[in-house]
Amino acid sequence: MTALARIHTSSGVEVARVTSTHVEVLDLARAGLHSLSELLSHPELPAMAASLPTKGHPIAQPDVRWLSPIDNQEVWAAGVTYKRSQTARMEESEAAASCYDRVYTAPRPELFFKATPNRCSGHHGSLRIRRDATWNVPEPELALVISSTGHIVGYTIGNDMSSRDIEGDNPLYLPQAKVYNQCCGLGPWITLASDMPPRKSIEISLTIARDGAQAFEGKTSISQMARELEDLVQWLLRDNSMPNGAFLLTGTGIVPDSSFTLHPGDRVDITISGIGTLTNTIVQG
Repeated sequence: MTALARIHTSSGVEVARVTSTHVEVLDLARAGLHSLSELLSHPELPAMAASLPTKGHPIAQPDVRWLSPIDNQEVWAAGVTYKRSQTARMEESEAAASCYDRVYTAPRPELFFKATPNRCSGHHGSLRIRRDATWNVPEPELALVISSTGHIVGYTIGNDMSSRDIEGDNPLYLPQAKVYNQCCGLGPWITLASDMPPRKSIEISLTIARDGAQAFEGKTSISQMARELEDLVQWLLRDNSMPNGAFLLTGTGIVPDSSFTLHPGDRVDITISGIGTLTNTIVQG
């Protein structure tokens, strides 16, 4: 597996190459590079990622301070790409039910702005539920890493935190239900596209732990998506330039039922085939 990450060391924020047991801090400057987003848009990314010189000593994975693997990109998201998501959105709001029903089969997908880099949390970081919301859920999603030229160059795990009561009250409140401090989990690293398993075999699982016990568990597969990944990307890039590249969350097929809401202190684990597990703790206020 070839994977790239952002980590925090005694020297500051670094870009690192991930192996099965440790990470190696990359010397981007020796290759004339300045950021992870610049590396991800390199025309020979796989070869460059494998051959970049390192600096310092390797760090064992348990000792790594992970950051979200994003620096200059925007984060966007797609909605209602799974049947389960369509059903859940229709349950949220009778007034908007027909809108969610139509967008599931419409040629144009639902796309919305999700986060800036400073609103994202990495592996073992905190994700927030809004103080003015009472029905909050995580949304485990495959996240596409898109280069500045519009190609899918990698994949990571995304958690599209959502306040379902706010969105359900009025679909025009979607930005408030989705975009706020610590509203998006990304990580733990980016697996390059060439090292991912076949798409139809990619599985996503979600577990939520509360007070030492399992509060929720769910699983889905990318094969259940109603849209192709490249189709989502081309819609995102229509009249919409991404000079630093972008992250695109591709929708969720795992939605807890209406009786479930996140609590402060909950631990959310999302695992995706070919990537790993993203772990976040929920906070509020």
